[in-house]
Order: sequence, then structure tokens, then C-alpha cells
Amino acid sequence: MITADFAILPVGCDSTECKDYVTAAVQVIKDSGLNYQLTGMGTQIEADNLKELYDAIAKAQEAVFEVGVGRVYTVIKVDDRRDAENRTLDAKIETVKKMLD
Repeated sequence: MITADFAILPVGCDSTECKDYVTAAVQVIKDSGLNYQLTGMGTQIEADNLKELYDAIAKAQEAVFEVGVGRVYTVIKVDDRRDAENRTLDAKIETVKKMLD
């Protein structure tokens, strides 16, 4: 399982409000069928392979352009762990929660 955290930031907007851009990007991820978690600072997703991951992020970036901005800045962090099975977003969180108890 490959996990990623990403944020797509519109550049050159008339306002500091970003909810329309965020909504457009997240809708694409939701429609992709990939498991995702929306956070206050970005979106986390899971994919079986890099192509699936990058395709979803590329479509989300395109959706931000379609809202009406001429430039975006995208930050992507990828965790491609191959030495352990089923390292989903939830599994990673549960591991730390157990250690905190």
C-alpha cells in the first residue's frame, strides 16, 4: 500500500479563500474510489501503485485549474513502504495510538 499526503495551492487568486479549489480537488479524489482522509492542511490518500496515485493527484490538480486559476503549487509526500503489508493510513495511526496507551 502506498500512502501520500498532498496539498494543491492556487496561486494568484483574488481572495484568500480556498474552499472552492479544495472542494474541486477533493471531489476528484472521492470520485477516484481511492481511500482518502481530508485534513485541515491537505489530503491523504492510499493507492496500490504509483501510477494510480499520481493519476489521481494529477486529475485533482487539473480540477483546481478548472475552477479558474492560472497557476497552482502542489506539494506531495509519498510513503512507498514495501517491507510490510497493509500499511494503510488507519494502520499507521493505530500503531501510534497503541504506543501512547
